[in-house]
Amino acid sequence: MSTNSNQESQATTSGNLAPWTTGDLPAPPPFTIRNLFRTIGPGAILLAGSIGGGEWLVGPTITVKYGLDILWIATVAIVLQLLFNLEAIRYTLYTGEPILVGIMRLRPGSRFWASGYIFATIAQLGVPALAAGCASVLFAAFAGHIAGAGDATYLSYLTYVVILVTVGILLSGKTIERMLEYFSWAMIAFIFSFLIVVNVLFVPLEHWLKTLSGFFQFGRLPADIDILLLAAFAATAGSGGIGNLVITNWYRDKGFGMGSRVGSISSAFSHSEVQLSATGQVFPITDENLQNWRSWWKYVSADQIWLWGMGCLVGMFLNVNLATAVIPENTEMDHMAAGAFQARYMAEHLWSGFWWLALLNGFWVLMSTHLSNTDVLIRTVTDIVWVASPQVRERRRMNISRLYYFFLTLATIWGLLAVNWGHALSLFKILGAVAGPVLAIAAVQILIVNTRLLPEELRPHLWRRGALILCAICYGCLSLALLWDLYLSLR
Repeated sequence: MSTNSNQESQATTSGNLAPWTTGDLPAPPPFTIRNLFRTIGPGAILLAGSIGGGEWLVGPTITVKYGLDILWIATVAIVLQLLFNLEAIRYTLYTGEPILVGIMRLRPGSRFWASGYIFATIAQLGVPALAAGCASVLFAAFAGHIAGAGDATYLSYLTYVVILVTVGILLSGKTIERMLEYFSWAMIAFIFSFLIVVNVLFVPLEHWLKTLSGFFQFGRLPADIDILLLAAFAATAGSGGIGNLVITNWYRDKGFGMGSRVGSISSAFSHSEVQLSATGQVFPITDENLQNWRSWWKYVSADQIWLWGMGCLVGMFLNVNLATAVIPENTEMDHMAAGAFQARYMAEHLWSGFWWLALLNGFWVLMSTHLSNTDVLIRTVTDIVWVASPQVRERRRMNISRLYYFFLTLATIWGLLAVNWGHALSLFKILGAVAGPVLAIAAVQILIVNTRLLPEELRPHLWRRGALILCAICYGCLSLALLWDLYLSLR
Protein backbone atom coordinates (compact mmCIF):
# COMPACT_ATOMS: atom_id res chain seq x y z
CA MET A 1 0.00 0.00 0.00
CA SER A 2 1.45 3.38 -0.96
CA THR A 3 1.80 6.30 1.45
CA ASN A 4 -0.89 8.29 -0.39
CA SER A 5 -3.41 5.45 -0.31
CA ASN A 6 -2.60 4.88 3.34
CA GLN A 7 -3.32 8.54 4.13
CA GLU A 8 -6.58 8.34 2.18
CA SER A 9 -7.51 5.27 4.22
CA GLN A 10 -6.83 7.23 7.41
CA ALA A 11 -9.10 10.04 6.31
CA THR A 12 -12.00 7.68 5.61
CA THR A 13 -11.65 5.40 8.65
CA SER A 14 -11.04 7.88 11.46
CA GLY A 15 -14.73 7.94 12.42
CA ASN A 16 -15.49 11.11 14.35
CA LEU A 17 -12.00 11.17 15.89
CA ALA A 18 -9.11 13.20 14.49
CA PRO A 19 -7.02 11.49 11.77
CA TRP A 20 -3.59 10.21 12.71
CA THR A 21 -0.44 12.21 12.23
CA THR A 22 2.63 10.55 10.68
CA GLY A 23 6.25 9.95 11.62
CA ASP A 24 8.86 7.21 11.45
CA LEU A 25 8.75 4.17 13.74
CA PRO A 26 11.48 4.44 16.40
CA ALA A 27 13.96 1.57 16.49
CA PRO A 28 13.84 -0.62 19.62
CA PRO A 29 17.03 -1.50 21.54
CA PRO A 30 19.07 -4.35 20.02
CA PHE A 31 17.52 -7.69 20.95
CA THR A 32 19.75 -8.99 23.76
CA ILE A 33 18.98 -10.74 27.05
CA ARG A 34 19.74 -7.57 29.02
CA ASN A 35 17.58 -5.38 26.78
CA LEU A 36 14.85 -8.01 26.81
CA PHE A 37 14.37 -7.72 30.58
CA ARG A 38 14.68 -3.92 30.42
CA THR A 39 12.09 -3.62 27.63
CA ILE A 40 9.34 -6.12 28.43
CA GLY A 41 7.03 -5.52 31.39
CA PRO A 42 3.36 -5.03 30.45
CA GLY A 43 3.02 -8.82 30.44
CA ALA A 44 4.21 -8.87 34.06
CA ILE A 45 1.48 -6.41 35.07
CA LEU A 46 -1.13 -8.49 33.28
CA LEU A 47 0.19 -11.73 34.81
CA ALA A 48 0.14 -10.26 38.32
CA GLY A 49 -3.47 -9.26 37.71
CA SER A 50 -4.36 -12.68 36.31
CA ILE A 51 -2.93 -14.95 38.98
CA GLY A 52 -5.33 -13.92 41.75
CA GLY A 53 -8.47 -14.74 39.78
CA GLY A 54 -8.26 -17.90 37.76
CA GLU A 55 -5.15 -19.36 39.32
CA TRP A 56 -5.67 -18.84 43.07
CA LEU A 57 -9.45 -18.51 43.38
CA VAL A 58 -11.42 -20.10 40.56
CA GLY A 59 -8.93 -22.75 39.37
CA PRO A 60 -8.67 -24.59 42.71
CA THR A 61 -12.41 -24.17 43.36
CA ILE A 62 -13.53 -25.72 40.07
CA THR A 63 -10.94 -28.53 39.98
CA VAL A 64 -11.58 -29.62 43.57
CA LYS A 65 -15.29 -29.71 42.77
CA TYR A 66 -15.23 -31.28 39.26
CA GLY A 67 -11.79 -32.87 38.86
CA LEU A 68 -8.54 -32.16 37.01
CA ASP A 69 -9.93 -33.19 33.62
CA ILE A 70 -11.54 -29.77 33.31
CA LEU A 71 -8.16 -28.03 33.06
CA TRP A 72 -8.28 -28.18 29.26
CA ILE A 73 -10.59 -25.16 29.52
CA ALA A 74 -7.64 -23.19 30.90
CA THR A 75 -5.41 -24.29 28.01
CA VAL A 76 -7.92 -23.17 25.39
CA ALA A 77 -8.73 -19.92 27.23
CA ILE A 78 -5.10 -18.87 27.65
CA VAL A 79 -4.20 -19.64 24.03
CA LEU A 80 -7.22 -17.76 22.67
CA GLN A 81 -6.59 -14.77 24.95
CA LEU A 82 -2.90 -14.78 24.03
CA LEU A 83 -3.74 -14.41 20.33
CA PHE A 84 -6.40 -11.84 21.24
CA ASN A 85 -3.77 -9.81 23.14
CA LEU A 86 -1.25 -9.96 20.31
CA GLU A 87 -3.76 -8.68 17.77
CA ALA A 88 -4.80 -5.85 20.08
CA ILE A 89 -1.13 -4.90 20.53
CA ARG A 90 -0.62 -4.93 16.74
CA TYR A 91 -2.85 -1.86 16.46
CA THR A 92 -1.03 -0.03 19.28
CA LEU A 93 2.42 -0.67 17.77
CA TYR A 94 1.26 0.93 14.53
CA THR A 95 -0.70 3.90 15.91
CA GLY A 96 0.42 4.49 19.51
CA GLU A 97 -3.27 4.35 20.46
CA PRO A 98 -4.77 1.77 22.83
CA ILE A 99 -7.01 -0.71 21.03
CA LEU A 100 -10.10 0.81 22.65
CA VAL A 101 -9.39 4.01 20.71
CA GLY A 102 -9.22 1.95 17.52
CA ILE A 103 -12.60 0.44 18.41
CA MET A 104 -13.97 3.94 19.01
CA ARG A 105 -13.06 4.76 15.39
CA LEU A 106 -15.61 2.21 14.19
CA ARG A 107 -19.27 2.91 13.47
CA PRO A 108 -21.55 4.10 14.99
CA GLY A 109 -18.91 6.37 16.54
CA SER A 110 -16.68 7.07 19.51
CA ARG A 111 -19.35 8.16 21.99
CA PHE A 112 -21.36 4.96 21.47
CA TRP A 113 -18.43 2.63 22.04
CA ALA A 114 -17.06 4.86 24.83
CA SER A 115 -20.32 4.53 26.76
CA GLY A 116 -20.50 0.77 26.17
CA TYR A 117 -16.98 0.02 27.35
CA ILE A 118 -17.19 2.34 30.37
CA PHE A 119 -20.35 0.49 31.40
CA ALA A 120 -18.69 -2.92 30.90
CA THR A 121 -15.61 -1.86 32.88
CA ILE A 122 -17.61 -0.60 35.84
CA ALA A 123 -19.88 -3.68 35.76
CA GLN A 124 -16.84 -5.97 35.83
CA LEU A 125 -14.53 -4.13 38.22
CA GLY A 126 -16.65 -1.54 39.99
CA VAL A 127 -16.75 -3.28 43.41
CA PRO A 128 -13.20 -3.93 44.71
CA ALA A 129 -14.13 -7.04 46.68
CA LEU A 130 -10.57 -8.36 46.34
CA ALA A 131 -9.53 -5.74 48.88
CA ALA A 132 -11.80 -7.50 51.39
CA GLY A 133 -10.24 -10.81 50.33
CA CYS A 134 -6.77 -9.35 51.04
CA ALA A 135 -7.94 -8.24 54.48
CA SER A 136 -9.39 -11.69 55.31
CA VAL A 137 -6.18 -13.49 54.37
CA LEU A 138 -4.00 -10.96 56.18
CA PHE A 139 -6.12 -11.27 59.34
CA ALA A 140 -5.97 -15.07 59.30
CA ALA A 141 -2.19 -15.06 58.80
CA PHE A 142 -1.52 -13.00 61.92
CA ALA A 143 -4.48 -13.99 64.12
CA GLY A 144 -3.96 -17.71 63.56
CA HIS A 145 -7.57 -18.40 62.63
CA ILE A 146 -10.14 -17.53 59.97
CA ALA A 147 -12.07 -14.35 60.73
CA GLY A 148 -15.49 -14.84 62.31
CA ALA A 149 -18.54 -12.66 62.86
CA GLY A 150 -16.88 -10.94 65.82
CA ASP A 151 -13.93 -9.81 63.72
CA ALA A 152 -15.92 -7.64 61.28
CA THR A 153 -14.52 -4.37 62.64
CA TYR A 154 -10.91 -5.51 62.27
CA LEU A 155 -11.62 -6.74 58.74
CA SER A 156 -13.14 -3.40 57.77
CA TYR A 157 -10.09 -1.49 59.02
CA LEU A 158 -7.72 -3.85 57.22
CA THR A 159 -9.77 -3.48 54.02
CA TYR A 160 -9.53 0.30 54.20
CA VAL A 161 -5.75 0.03 54.69
CA VAL A 162 -5.45 -2.20 51.58
CA ILE A 163 -7.43 0.30 49.48
CA LEU A 164 -5.38 3.27 50.70
CA VAL A 165 -2.05 1.45 50.18
CA THR A 166 -3.16 0.72 46.62
CA VAL A 167 -3.80 4.42 46.08
CA GLY A 168 -0.35 5.21 47.49
CA ILE A 169 1.30 2.83 45.03
CA LEU A 170 -0.57 4.38 42.10
CA LEU A 171 0.55 7.85 43.23
CA SER A 172 4.25 6.97 43.17
CA GLY A 173 6.92 6.58 40.51
CA LYS A 174 7.62 8.44 37.27
CA THR A 175 4.76 6.82 35.37
CA ILE A 176 1.97 4.66 36.72
CA GLU A 177 2.86 1.88 34.28
CA ARG A 178 6.47 1.79 35.50
CA MET A 179 5.49 1.61 39.17
CA LEU A 180 2.95 -1.14 38.44
CA GLU A 181 5.67 -3.01 36.59
CA TYR A 182 8.10 -2.85 39.54
CA PHE A 183 5.50 -4.09 42.00
CA SER A 184 4.32 -6.80 39.59
CA TRP A 185 7.82 -8.23 39.09
CA ALA A 186 8.36 -8.33 42.88
CA MET A 187 5.02 -10.00 43.57
CA ILE A 188 5.48 -12.54 40.75
CA ALA A 189 8.94 -13.47 42.06
CA PHE A 190 7.61 -14.08 45.59
CA ILE A 191 4.45 -15.93 44.52
CA PHE A 192 6.11 -18.29 42.04
CA SER A 193 9.08 -18.99 44.32
CA PHE A 194 6.75 -19.98 47.14
CA LEU A 195 4.51 -22.11 44.91
CA ILE A 196 7.43 -24.00 43.38
CA VAL A 197 8.95 -24.78 46.80
CA VAL A 198 5.71 -26.03 48.40
CA ASN A 199 4.77 -28.08 45.34
CA VAL A 200 8.15 -29.81 45.44
CA LEU A 201 7.84 -30.43 49.19
CA PHE A 202 4.21 -31.55 49.42
CA VAL A 203 3.01 -32.94 46.10
CA PRO A 204 4.13 -36.40 44.87
CA LEU A 205 5.37 -36.78 41.31
CA GLU A 206 2.42 -38.92 40.20
CA HIS A 207 0.05 -36.09 41.13
CA TRP A 208 2.16 -33.64 39.09
CA LEU A 209 1.70 -35.89 36.05
CA LYS A 210 -2.04 -36.26 36.69
CA THR A 211 -2.46 -32.47 36.91
CA LEU A 212 -0.39 -31.91 33.78
CA SER A 213 -2.47 -34.40 31.79
CA GLY A 214 -5.64 -32.48 32.70
CA PHE A 215 -4.51 -29.54 30.54
CA PHE A 216 -4.71 -31.74 27.43
CA GLN A 217 -7.84 -33.86 27.99
CA PHE A 218 -9.94 -31.77 25.63
CA GLY A 219 -13.70 -31.97 25.49
CA ARG A 220 -14.79 -33.26 28.91
CA LEU A 221 -17.45 -31.25 30.79
CA PRO A 222 -19.45 -32.52 33.78
CA ALA A 223 -23.20 -32.59 33.14
CA ASP A 224 -24.02 -30.71 36.35
CA ILE A 225 -21.40 -27.98 36.04
CA ASP A 226 -22.12 -24.50 37.40
CA ILE A 227 -22.21 -22.42 34.18
CA LEU A 228 -21.41 -19.20 36.00
CA LEU A 229 -18.35 -20.78 37.61
CA LEU A 230 -17.32 -22.21 34.24
CA ALA A 231 -17.63 -18.77 32.64
CA ALA A 232 -15.49 -17.27 35.40
CA PHE A 233 -12.87 -20.01 34.91
CA ALA A 234 -12.76 -19.55 31.12
CA ALA A 235 -12.33 -15.79 31.58
CA THR A 236 -9.94 -15.60 34.53
CA ALA A 237 -7.65 -18.43 33.41
CA GLY A 238 -6.33 -15.56 31.28
CA SER A 239 -7.08 -11.94 32.06
CA GLY A 240 -10.83 -11.69 31.81
CA GLY A 241 -12.03 -9.25 29.18
CA ILE A 242 -11.24 -5.63 30.00
CA GLY A 243 -7.75 -6.53 31.21
CA ASN A 244 -6.97 -8.05 27.80
CA LEU A 245 -7.83 -4.71 26.19
CA VAL A 246 -6.01 -2.50 28.68
CA ILE A 247 -2.72 -4.32 28.05
CA THR A 248 -2.39 -2.00 25.05
CA ASN A 249 -2.57 1.09 27.30
CA TRP A 250 0.44 -0.21 29.23
CA TYR A 251 2.30 -0.86 25.96
CA ARG A 252 1.65 2.73 24.95
CA ASP A 253 2.87 4.08 28.29
CA LYS A 254 5.92 1.81 28.14
CA GLY A 255 6.79 3.40 24.76
CA PHE A 256 6.47 0.33 22.53
CA GLY A 257 6.40 1.14 18.81
CA MET A 258 4.62 4.41 18.05
CA GLY A 259 3.57 4.61 21.70
CA SER A 260 6.76 6.59 22.35
CA ARG A 261 5.39 9.34 20.08
CA VAL A 262 2.14 10.02 21.94
CA GLY A 263 3.04 10.31 25.65
CA SER A 264 1.88 8.46 28.78
CA ILE A 265 0.03 8.87 32.06
CA SER A 266 2.58 10.20 34.55
CA SER A 267 2.20 9.77 38.30
CA ALA A 268 1.07 12.51 40.69
CA PHE A 269 4.59 13.26 41.93
CA SER A 270 6.36 13.06 38.57
CA HIS A 271 8.04 16.22 37.30
CA SER A 272 7.30 15.24 33.72
CA GLU A 273 5.17 17.71 31.77
CA VAL A 274 4.57 15.37 28.81
CA GLN A 275 0.95 15.64 27.69
CA LEU A 276 -0.76 12.54 26.35
CA SER A 277 -1.99 13.05 22.81
CA ALA A 278 -5.60 12.07 22.15
CA THR A 279 -4.63 11.15 18.59
CA GLY A 280 -2.15 8.49 17.51
CA GLN A 281 0.72 8.70 15.09
CA VAL A 282 1.43 6.15 12.36
CA PHE A 283 4.46 5.44 10.19
CA PRO A 284 4.84 5.17 6.42
CA ILE A 285 5.66 1.73 5.00
CA THR A 286 9.38 1.80 4.27
CA ASP A 287 12.05 -0.90 4.50
CA GLU A 288 13.56 0.70 7.61
CA ASN A 289 10.21 1.03 9.38
CA LEU A 290 9.28 -2.57 8.54
CA GLN A 291 12.60 -3.76 9.95
CA ASN A 292 11.93 -1.81 13.16
CA TRP A 293 8.42 -3.29 13.24
CA ARG A 294 9.80 -6.84 13.13
CA SER A 295 12.24 -5.99 15.91
CA TRP A 296 9.49 -4.58 18.11
CA TRP A 297 7.41 -7.69 17.45
CA LYS A 298 10.18 -9.87 18.92
CA TYR A 299 9.86 -8.02 22.23
CA VAL A 300 6.05 -8.21 22.12
CA SER A 301 6.19 -11.98 21.48
CA ALA A 302 8.60 -12.53 24.38
CA ASP A 303 6.46 -10.42 26.72
CA GLN A 304 3.18 -12.08 25.79
CA ILE A 305 4.07 -15.68 24.89
CA TRP A 306 6.86 -16.47 27.33
CA LEU A 307 6.06 -14.12 30.21
CA TRP A 308 2.27 -13.78 30.25
CA GLY A 309 1.09 -16.92 28.42
CA MET A 310 3.50 -19.37 30.01
CA GLY A 311 3.16 -17.55 33.33
CA CYS A 312 -0.61 -18.09 33.31
CA LEU A 313 -0.23 -21.80 32.50
CA VAL A 314 2.49 -22.39 35.10
CA GLY A 315 0.61 -20.35 37.71
CA MET A 316 -2.57 -22.33 37.08
CA PHE A 317 -0.64 -25.61 37.25
CA LEU A 318 1.14 -24.82 40.52
CA ASN A 319 -1.96 -23.53 42.32
CA VAL A 320 -4.24 -26.35 41.16
CA ASN A 321 -1.58 -29.02 41.67
CA LEU A 322 -1.14 -28.00 45.31
CA ALA A 323 -4.84 -27.46 45.99
CA THR A 324 -6.02 -30.80 44.60
CA ALA A 325 -3.24 -32.63 46.44
CA VAL A 326 -4.17 -31.34 49.89
CA ILE A 327 -7.88 -30.40 49.75
CA PRO A 328 -10.47 -33.22 49.98
CA GLU A 329 -12.41 -33.84 46.76
CA ASN A 330 -15.84 -32.14 46.41
CA THR A 331 -15.03 -29.63 49.16
CA GLU A 332 -17.22 -26.51 48.87
CA MET A 333 -14.90 -23.52 49.14
CA ASP A 334 -15.60 -19.87 49.74
CA HIS A 335 -13.41 -16.94 48.72
CA MET A 336 -10.34 -18.00 50.72
CA ALA A 337 -10.94 -21.63 51.63
CA ALA A 338 -8.32 -22.92 49.18
CA GLY A 339 -5.57 -20.90 50.84
CA ALA A 340 -6.77 -21.80 54.32
CA PHE A 341 -6.83 -25.55 53.54
CA GLN A 342 -3.35 -25.42 52.04
CA ALA A 343 -1.96 -23.37 54.92
CA ARG A 344 -3.43 -25.69 57.58
CA TYR A 345 -2.24 -28.83 55.79
CA MET A 346 1.34 -27.58 55.43
CA ALA A 347 1.42 -26.26 59.00
CA GLU A 348 0.25 -29.64 60.39
CA HIS A 349 2.51 -31.84 58.26
CA LEU A 350 5.82 -30.00 58.17
CA TRP A 351 6.22 -26.69 59.98
CA SER A 352 3.77 -24.41 61.79
CA GLY A 353 5.29 -21.38 60.07
CA PHE A 354 3.76 -22.51 56.79
CA TRP A 355 0.40 -21.24 58.06
CA TRP A 356 1.76 -17.71 58.02
CA LEU A 357 3.77 -18.13 54.81
CA ALA A 358 0.94 -19.74 52.83
CA LEU A 359 -1.57 -17.06 53.78
CA LEU A 360 0.97 -14.32 53.17
CA ASN A 361 1.42 -15.76 49.69
CA GLY A 362 -2.37 -15.65 49.30
CA PHE A 363 -2.34 -12.01 50.35
CA TRP A 364 0.22 -11.12 47.67
CA VAL A 365 -1.75 -13.08 45.07
CA LEU A 366 -4.95 -11.18 45.84
CA MET A 367 -3.14 -7.86 46.33
CA SER A 368 -1.48 -8.09 42.93
CA THR A 369 -4.86 -8.65 41.30
CA HIS A 370 -6.54 -5.88 43.31
CA LEU A 371 -3.77 -3.44 42.36
CA SER A 372 -3.97 -4.36 38.68
CA ASN A 373 -7.78 -4.29 38.63
CA THR A 374 -7.84 -0.85 40.24
CA ASP A 375 -5.55 0.54 37.57
CA VAL A 376 -7.50 -1.23 34.79
CA LEU A 377 -10.74 0.34 36.02
CA ILE A 378 -9.36 3.87 36.32
CA ARG A 379 -7.14 3.72 33.25
CA THR A 380 -9.94 2.49 30.98
CA VAL A 381 -12.38 5.19 32.04
CA THR A 382 -9.66 7.88 31.93
CA ASP A 383 -8.38 7.03 28.46
CA ILE A 384 -11.87 6.71 26.99
CA VAL A 385 -13.05 10.05 28.42
CA TRP A 386 -9.80 11.77 27.38
CA VAL A 387 -10.17 10.67 23.77
CA ALA A 388 -13.96 10.95 23.44
CA SER A 389 -14.41 14.38 25.06
CA PRO A 390 -12.65 17.44 23.57
CA GLN A 391 -14.39 19.51 26.25
CA VAL A 392 -12.45 17.71 28.99
CA ARG A 393 -9.12 18.08 27.17
CA GLU A 394 -9.68 21.80 26.62
CA ARG A 395 -10.42 22.60 30.25
CA ARG A 396 -7.89 24.89 31.86
CA ARG A 397 -5.04 23.08 33.65
CA MET A 398 -6.52 19.68 32.73
CA ASN A 399 -4.18 16.87 31.71
CA ILE A 400 -4.45 13.10 31.57
CA SER A 401 -2.80 12.58 34.98
CA ARG A 402 -5.20 14.92 36.77
CA LEU A 403 -8.11 13.17 35.08
CA TYR A 404 -6.73 9.77 36.17
CA TYR A 405 -6.44 10.85 39.80
CA PHE A 406 -9.86 12.49 39.74
CA PHE A 407 -11.41 9.15 38.78
CA LEU A 408 -9.16 7.32 41.27
CA THR A 409 -10.46 9.59 44.05
CA LEU A 410 -14.07 8.85 43.10
CA ALA A 411 -13.37 5.12 42.88
CA THR A 412 -11.62 5.11 46.26
CA ILE A 413 -14.53 6.83 48.00
CA TRP A 414 -16.94 4.42 46.33
CA GLY A 415 -14.75 1.43 47.17
CA LEU A 416 -14.57 2.32 50.87
CA LEU A 417 -18.36 2.19 50.93
CA ALA A 418 -19.01 -0.78 48.64
CA VAL A 419 -16.09 -3.12 49.30
CA ASN A 420 -17.96 -5.37 51.72
CA TRP A 421 -20.81 -6.13 49.32
CA GLY A 422 -19.31 -9.40 48.12
CA HIS A 423 -16.40 -11.78 48.60
CA ALA A 424 -13.69 -12.48 46.05
CA LEU A 425 -15.20 -15.58 44.45
CA SER A 426 -18.58 -13.91 43.94
CA LEU A 427 -16.77 -11.00 42.29
CA PHE A 428 -15.01 -13.31 39.87
CA LYS A 429 -18.25 -15.03 38.96
CA ILE A 430 -19.54 -11.57 37.98
CA LEU A 431 -16.29 -10.97 36.12
CA GLY A 432 -16.83 -14.14 34.10
CA ALA A 433 -20.37 -13.16 33.23
CA VAL A 434 -19.21 -9.77 31.90
CA ALA A 435 -15.90 -10.92 30.38
CA GLY A 436 -17.46 -13.43 27.97
CA PRO A 437 -19.45 -10.85 25.96
CA VAL A 438 -16.53 -8.39 26.11
CA LEU A 439 -14.09 -10.93 24.63
CA ALA A 440 -16.60 -12.08 22.00
CA ILE A 441 -17.50 -8.59 20.78
CA ALA A 442 -14.00 -7.13 21.07
CA ALA A 443 -12.47 -10.04 19.10
CA VAL A 444 -14.68 -9.16 16.13
CA GLN A 445 -13.90 -5.45 16.53
CA ILE A 446 -10.15 -6.07 16.67
CA LEU A 447 -10.43 -8.13 13.49
CA ILE A 448 -12.24 -5.25 11.75
CA VAL A 449 -9.77 -2.65 13.04
CA ASN A 450 -6.68 -4.62 12.00
CA THR A 451 -7.99 -5.51 8.55
CA ARG A 452 -9.42 -2.08 7.70
CA LEU A 453 -7.30 0.51 9.47
CA LEU A 454 -3.84 -1.02 9.17
CA PRO A 455 -1.83 -1.04 5.92
CA GLU A 456 -1.71 -4.31 4.00
CA GLU A 457 1.85 -5.10 5.08
CA LEU A 458 0.94 -5.06 8.78
CA ARG A 459 -2.38 -6.86 8.73
CA PRO A 460 -2.66 -10.24 10.50
CA HIS A 461 -2.24 -13.51 8.60
CA LEU A 462 -5.33 -15.57 7.84
CA TRP A 463 -4.72 -18.02 10.71
CA ARG A 464 -4.59 -15.12 13.18
CA ARG A 465 -7.87 -13.80 11.80
CA GLY A 466 -9.32 -17.28 12.24
CA ALA A 467 -8.13 -17.30 15.87
CA LEU A 468 -10.03 -14.06 16.56
CA ILE A 469 -13.17 -15.54 14.99
CA LEU A 470 -12.74 -18.70 17.09
CA CYS A 471 -12.32 -16.54 20.22
CA ALA A 472 -15.55 -14.70 19.39
CA ILE A 473 -17.41 -17.99 18.81
CA CYS A 474 -16.16 -19.69 22.01
CA TYR A 475 -16.86 -16.79 24.36
CA GLY A 476 -20.06 -15.91 22.51
CA CYS A 477 -21.41 -19.45 22.94
CA LEU A 478 -20.40 -19.44 26.60
CA SER A 479 -22.24 -16.14 27.08
CA LEU A 480 -25.36 -17.52 25.39
CA ALA A 481 -25.20 -20.64 27.60
CA LEU A 482 -24.97 -18.39 30.63
CA LEU A 483 -28.03 -16.40 29.50
CA TRP A 484 -29.96 -19.63 28.85
CA ASP A 485 -29.05 -20.96 32.29
CA LEU A 486 -30.22 -17.68 33.83
CA TYR A 487 -33.49 -17.90 31.86
CA LEU A 488 -34.14 -21.44 33.07
CA SER A 489 -33.42 -20.47 36.67
CA LEU A 490 -35.99 -17.65 36.47
CA ARG A 491 -38.78 -19.77 34.98
